[in-house]
Amino acid sequence: MHRSVILSSAVLAAGVAAGAVAQTYPAKPIRMINAYAPGGASDVVARAFAAKLTELLGQQVTVDPRVGAGGNIAAEIAARSPADGYTILMSTIFLSTNQSLYSKLSWDPQKDFAPISMLTAAPLILCVHPSLPVKNTQELIALAKKQPGQLDFPSAGNGSSMHLGTELFNMMAGIKASHVPYKGSGPGVLDLISGRLHFMLNPMPEPVPFIKAGKLRGLGVSTLKRIASLPELPPIADALPGFEVLTWQGLVAPAGTPSDVINRLNSELVKALKQPEFEQRLRDMGLELYGTTPEQFAKVIRDDNVKWAKVIKATGARID
Repeated sequence: MHRSVILSSAVLAAGVAAGAVAQTYPAKPIRMINAYAPGGASDVVARAFAAKLTELLGQQVTVDPRVGAGGNIAAEIAARSPADGYTILMSTIFLSTNQSLYSKLSWDPQKDFAPISMLTAAPLILCVHPSLPVKNTQELIALAKKQPGQLDFPSAGNGSSMHLGTELFNMMAGIKASHVPYKGSGPGVLDLISGRLHFMLNPMPEPVPFIKAGKLRGLGVSTLKRIASLPELPPIADALPGFEVLTWQGLVAPAGTPSDVINRLNSELVKALKQPEFEQRLRDMGLELYGTTPEQFAKVIRDDNVKWAKVIKATGARID
């Protein structure tokens, strides 16, 4: 038998096998690894999508929290799992930042994962203590330029979206401010409310109740357009053209997961995001909805990798 015939038969067999996988998938429960502790914003999003996928796929999707090392523990477990569609990872921007934040990683965001879909994103809200004599982003920048290094901002820790987002803001605005890292965002928010700090960029929805209660003053949002949940706040980009920071959530699978399985998961996720009740539930959390293709999500991961690498290099915001 000619080699070409053998190869053609092998390709045909592989195609049939892939089709069979897609037709029978999922045949057992699916594990959704999450890098964050139960009760946090990322965990709430992960559990919402796990419940919806359980309903749509007819198989139980269980959230498995693997917390620690800025997402590295969860990522390593997912990257080393079988590429069969029964282990998926709820990822956030750590997939794009950790390669620059850590000197050594046991996983590679480009090589070890197959993107499924970017699902949601939480805008960051620029807030100040009400005693600070500024009413908008431009006035905050002007004040910071008059008082270089004298304004303090909190973060949820080195390398967090709060930290990197604010450093990007500082770079683009040409200002110097002092970073005060905390273990989590909550303590920093409380210190801002008490007046010990001056401003912050914090993901939705945490700052919203404090803004509505007058304990914080909102100045802008980190999206390029106004958002439905806080329509009174203009984009920070109105003062700093091109400024955009999104703390996205999306699902990836181990590299090598069959494309038919990836496409099935993508299709169900996009379908879920179009269901009015589920859509409203996510919007009530202050989230923007996406539901991208795998290719679009891959581009987001690549572009953010380049974007944050520049910020991390310029600010020295490494973790090790």
